[in-house]
Amino acid sequence: MNAYDIARGLHILAVIAWMAGLLFLPRLYAYDAEQADKPEPLKTEMRTLLRAWQGRLLKIILNPAATLSLIFGAWLIHLDVQMRGPEFLAQPWMVVKLLGVALLFGWHGFLSAERKRILAGTSVRTSKFWRMTNEIPFLLAIVMVLSVTTEWTLS
Repeated sequence: MNAYDIARGLHILAVIAWMAGLLFLPRLYAYDAEQADKPEPLKTEMRTLLRAWQGRLLKIILNPAATLSLIFGAWLIHLDVQMRGPEFLAQPWMVVKLLGVALLFGWHGFLSAERKRILAGTSVRTSKFWRMTNEIPFLLAIVMVLSVTTEWTLS
């Protein structure tokens, strides 16, 4: 076992946890949005529970997993630069991967900002919106994983 294998394994584990959170949090937001039509006190009780879950998911899983994904990904890049040289960063497959990472972090940031709007009562997102956008991280993951595993080039 070498440093690259350890970094790659830890990166994959962190990304799995991050993706799980990115896929689940919009579902919690959808359930929260559906509470608007419910009668009191059921609505308040359910929203309190859902919002506690949202906060825990962000603080205990999503944020730490995103941070670890970034740290282990940076470690992998460092090791790859040592093995391949810095020019591999300009390969189309790596550009696609890094663009996907940026988009995932953007989605994560959007979800975090939306939680603040939900808590403030200013969110305008519907359950339908959250169900339609729920698979965005998975679609990005498909493109990213296939680009990395095939290392496709333009030639």
